[in-house]
Amino acid sequence: MIEAKGVFLTYGDGTEALKDVNLKIEAGEIVYVTGPSGSGKTSLLKLIMGIEYPTEGYLKVMGQNMVREEASNIRRLRRRMGPVFQEFKLIRGRTALENVVLGMRFLGFPPKMIREEAKTALERVGLGHKAYSLVEKLSWGESQRVAIARAIARKPALILADEPTGNLDLKNALNILEILTSLRDERTSVIITTHATHLIEDVEEGKFVRVDNGIIQVERRGVLAI
Repeated sequence: MIEAKGVFLTYGDGTEALKDVNLKIEAGEIVYVTGPSGSGKTSLLKLIMGIEYPTEGYLKVMGQNMVREEASNIRRLRRRMGPVFQEFKLIRGRTALENVVLGMRFLGFPPKMIREEAKTALERVGLGHKAYSLVEKLSWGESQRVAIARAIARKPALILADEPTGNLDLKNALNILEILTSLRDERTSVIITTHATHLIEDVEEGKFVRVDNGIIQVERRGVLAI
């Protein structure tokens, strides 16, 4: 699914965002990426999505080499990803259903499947009853679930959620994590970044990636595995 070997990411201003990243994520895994703000969590997601490219090292995502020369193939690869950003990027003046539909339409999905899959995705995140509500009328937690529905409606092989519990109270934060972890199956991997480590203290399954000053350590069930 994802394999990184000796990956560095240095931005144009000289900032070393990631240093010597070695990481392997299998299909069907759930991965929690933790670390303080500015540690490199979002930079790691940007590399996986092909928004940024490694300065050094080797990165392959779902069989695709993540290099600038493969930009057109990487754009096609993103159809197999379901991103959930910190900013929901929902379109005001549109309903929850319309926001999910528009996300799929933008990616060129067949018209016949779009509306049906959009409704199914909203039902899956518990918002079937809010399908025709304007997004500005929704709570913060409901808006986050619309963003998740928009991501999963495309049936991605990889879901990337960047700080999905930010600005949520404990109950809603745990609900969002429960929804995201329920999406993992034998073919779908889920990567969640969070600085709220207290939310996952009791999680027993999954891979835990700690990022600190651009350097990562990987744990599985409490066993250090770098």
